[in-house]
Amino acid sequence: MSDEASPPSESLLPYEAWTEAAMRQVMLRALAHVAAHGLPGEHHFYISFRTDHPGVVIPARLRAQYPQEMTIVLQHQFWDLTMDEASGLLSVGLSFGGVPSTLVIPLAAVTGFADPLVRFGLRFTPEGIAPPAAADDAPAAEAEAADGETGTDAAPPAPAPQVVSLDAFRRRSPPKP
Repeated sequence: MSDEASPPSESLLPYEAWTEAAMRQVMLRALAHVAAHGLPGEHHFYISFRTDHPGVVIPARLRAQYPQEMTIVLQHQFWDLTMDEASGLLSVGLSFGGVPSTLVIPLAAVTGFADPLVRFGLRFTPEGIAPPAAADDAPAAEAEAADGETGTDAAPPAPAPQVVSLDAFRRRSPPKP
């Protein structure tokens, strides 16, 4: 008998895929509940998704502003939230700069879901496309470029994802005396 810990065996069962599918079901159930009953209390959702995923439908100006990833907030001012698990599509109406828009987001494009009220959040690997380069990889890529190890066709680093702020549209409660 050896005291050394043996390396973990490679699983023949897809536990990671099953876990991610189960976490996506939690998000789907939350969205379906809100689509049917509205947001209860002060709950609100942040939904991050890959804008470059096939099937994402957003206005061209938003795609130009968020070429890889975007986060939307479902709180006070959204409408027509529908979620069709069979087709794998989430659709919601939001205003951006006062311009109403309908976004169609394949569930496979979703990279994050959070309900900040209860400090609940999930991260997902988008299906069908490569994930964006991690922030930790950027210095290494810059160092390689400085050393001349990368080809001249290397793409510039992608900008960091941004959150769309809807603060201007939130209802303000009067200050308490």
